[in-house]
Amino acid sequence: MNDFVKNITGMGGMTDQMIATDFLFSAKDAVRNLAFAVTETATPDLKAALRAQLRTAIDTHETITAYMMSRGYYHPYNLGEQLGVDVTASSTALNLSDEKQ
Repeated sequence: MNDFVKNITGMGGMTDQMIATDFLFSAKDAVRNLAFAVTETATPDLKAALRAQLRTAIDTHETITAYMMSRGYYHPYNLGEQLGVDVTASSTALNLSDEKQ
């Protein structure tokens, strides 16, 4: 994200990795909530609509995961590498917090 966009959106300290991670968590929440809603719905038309939304949410999750893996932000098959990424991201978040004070 370029500096101009960061400044006008108020996200000066946010990184692409932080945004992608937040989006991934939101997609996971959507999958979980939609799956629950499908099981609680009695109306066939509404159930079909929720299933379609669930498929879209799963596809979105897959797309975000692939993006994050391609950028080196997410290593679901290597815990050691993921730990390193998480430690770096945590340090970045703490530094951003310090910059705002």
